[in-house]
Amino acid sequence: MHKILANTLFLGKDIQFLPECHSTNDIAFQLVRDGRAIEGTLVVCDYQKAGKGQRGNTWESGPGLNLTFSLILKPDFLDISEQFYLNMAVSCAIRKVLVEYFPLIKTKWPNDVIVPQRGKLGGILIENSVGKSGWEVAVVGIGLNINQTEFGNSKAVSLKSLTGTDFSKEEILRQLVTQIEQYYLLLKKKKWAFIEQEYQQNLFLFQQAAEYTVGEEKFIGKIIGLKPSGQLVLEASDQDIKVFDFQTIRFPDYSVQF
Repeated sequence: MHKILANTLFLGKDIQFLPECHSTNDIAFQLVRDGRAIEGTLVVCDYQKAGKGQRGNTWESGPGLNLTFSLILKPDFLDISEQFYLNMAVSCAIRKVLVEYFPLIKTKWPNDVIVPQRGKLGGILIENSVGKSGWEVAVVGIGLNINQTEFGNSKAVSLKSLTGTDFSKEEILRQLVTQIEQYYLLLKKKKWAFIEQEYQQNLFLFQQAAEYTVGEEKFIGKIIGLKPSGQLVLEASDQDIKVFDFQTIRFPDYSVQF
């Protein structure tokens, strides 16, 4: 895995491979603090024992079966209020690679990779370092289920469980790093509208009426857009426009028939 050669300008040219670690994001930040990281440094772990997800959740991954890695980026060309464009770019890149292996993949806001009616294939966790000069470092953590077929979480799926095929993790990682760089360069060229349009086109339940839950309240609404900061914009059935921050709204169950 540590010999991966991607067709890139800077992503993955410096690779830190670890047979085992707690969290690739934590390792990446330690490299930044120690001055041992450059933009594009890739931290890959064969077995991540305590991978992190949103809301403090852990990421379950069997030894040697899946992809768990982090990329170090310096998106100082974006304002921190525009940070969700990076999330959208990475999501689009991941989906572009994975649909070549299984075509029904969607992105669930804000950062899950899912197969509707089947389960969760992976996720993205971007953690930032912000200083006086603005957005200094973004550590993009990615976990994708590749060859694992047994999960403690009944909503988890993998490429193998979906297709019955064993996959080369190294080849998929090479493709992912290549595509992520391409979309990152589009961000640098201010192609934000293109990235946002692609993200929305492949967003779970975009422009579809569904039942959402906020606190104890349930309402029917449809996703109509996103704020640059990542807030979700919904239109309720009474045509009232509602805006939601992360972790404040619960979606319908994507792993069952909707």
